[in-house]
Amino acid sequence: EAELYLGGGLFCSGLHLLSTMRAFVRRAGPIAFNNSVLSTSRLAQAPRCFSSAKANPRAKFETSVGSFEAELYLDKMPITASNFIALANQGYYDGIHFHRVIPGFMAQFGCPNAKDPNSRRAGTGGPEPRTKFTNLATGEEIARNSGGCIPDELIAKISNEPGTLSMANTGQKDTGGSQFFINVAHNDFLDWFNRSTPSKHPVFGKVDVGYDVVVKITKVKTRNDNPAEPIVMQKITVTGVPE
Repeated sequence: EAELYLGGGLFCSGLHLLSTMRAFVRRAGPIAFNNSVLSTSRLAQAPRCFSSAKANPRAKFETSVGSFEAELYLDKMPITASNFIALANQGYYDGIHFHRVIPGFMAQFGCPNAKDPNSRRAGTGGPEPRTKFTNLATGEEIARNSGGCIPDELIAKISNEPGTLSMANTGQKDTGGSQFFINVAHNDFLDWFNRSTPSKHPVFGKVDVGYDVVVKITKVKTRNDNPAEPIVMQKITVTGVPE
């Protein structure tokens, strides 16, 4: 089986054995959470309002084990970054726990079901269906699909390097919603433009302050990749959003 269903989330069966993780992920794609589909004809439109000369927005992540900050790539990934900013500004992420952490790989976060750190459904949730947000680069209103997902924004060739924020999905087209992961290794096999694997996980930001906190999160004691001692996101604050 390419995937193994554990504790409410889709996980790759090789991920518990780090020595075989990379080879397995090349087949299956590691980051997953629901099964909805969306198409769009406007995905590749060039930004009309946000100038790349302006500084990108920034996010501060305050967790129970420390804080870190990231640049959000609104200039290169306007739909994905705008989706994250909208959710953060709504307080959507506050009180959610990291539900999957793997040393030398990544830390995954953003499932609303993980407000309960022991939920067996952690890894399967996302935004409410048909909710809307504004593309902050163009002013266009974007509607999430019936599963709360946004279109895959496969336009910027940004690799899954250490510290990057990357969208979680099921491995199927247009299945990203609120969940994302933070890389702690150069996981280039997850790049959407790496044709050697089926994985397509677009990057939309990068941690540039407090990266050591992210690494610490990935190294905690776990049970089935879930932190044994829950790690909660207390608050995400976004600054520098264009008006």
